[in-house]
Amino acid sequence: MAGHSHSANIARRKGAVDQKRARTFNKCARKLQSAVRQGGADPETNLKLRYAIEQARAVNMPKENMERTIKRAVGEGKVDEELIYEGYGPGGVALMVTALSDNRHRTSGDLKHIFEKGGGNMGSPGSVGFLFRHRAILTVEKGANSEDELLEIALEVGAEDVRVEERSATILAQPTAFLEVKSALEKRGLAFLSAELGYMPLIPVQVTDKNAAGTLLRLIEKLDSNEDVQDIYANYEMPQEWLDELAGEG
Repeated sequence: MAGHSHSANIARRKGAVDQKRARTFNKCARKLQSAVRQGGADPETNLKLRYAIEQARAVNMPKENMERTIKRAVGEGKVDEELIYEGYGPGGVALMVTALSDNRHRTSGDLKHIFEKGGGNMGSPGSVGFLFRHRAILTVEKGANSEDELLEIALEVGAEDVRVEERSATILAQPTAFLEVKSALEKRGLAFLSAELGYMPLIPVQVTDKNAAGTLLRLIEKLDSNEDVQDIYANYEMPQEWLDELAGEG
C-alpha cells in the first residue's frame, strides 16, 4: 500500500466522511480562487484554473459550488503564494506538503510545530524533493476490472504507468498529459477518487512497525488539518489492513 497521496489514501480507506469531504471541498475552493486571481476566470485561457476545476470534479465537488467560488474570486486582489514544504516523518518517511498561504512565515511556523510535535522534522528546500517526481496522478476505483484490464486501459489512454492495489488503481502520466488522460479515462467510465498534478515517490519506505505507522498517520492528519495545506505526498508503504484499522485515530 503506497502512501503517494494522502488524499487518495483517505478516500480509499474511509469513504465520503462528511468532515473529510468538507475539508476536501474547502481545499479545492482555495485552489480555484488562487487560480482565478492569478490568471482570470476563463479556463480556456487559464490552464491553472482548468487543472483546479478538473481536480475539484474528480472529488465530486458540486458544479454550483465551483461556479460560485470562481465568481467570488473575480476582482479580488489578494493572491495566495504557492509553497512547498519538505520533511521527514517517523521511520524516515519523506513528506512533501503543498500549501497556499497569504503569510508564509505563519504557515512555515505552524507546519514546523506540527512536524516536531508529531515525531518528525521539517527540512530545508530540496531535502526530500529528489525522492519524488512531478506527475499527473489519477486514482480510480478498481471496480470489476482486473489488473491486466487496467494496464491495457492505461496504455491505451497514453499513461506511462499504473499501480493496481486492492480496491483502486493509480494511473501515472506526464504532467502535460493530465487533461487528455483524465478525459480519456472518464470516457471509459472509470470512477475517480482523485485527480491531480502532484509528486510521486521514486523510492518507497516500508513501515514495518504498527505503532510507528499510527504515529506517521496522525502526523499526516494534523498536517492535512492545517487550513493552508493543499496536498501531502509521502513515500511510505504499509499493509492496507493497518490503514483501515488506524483510520481516524488522529
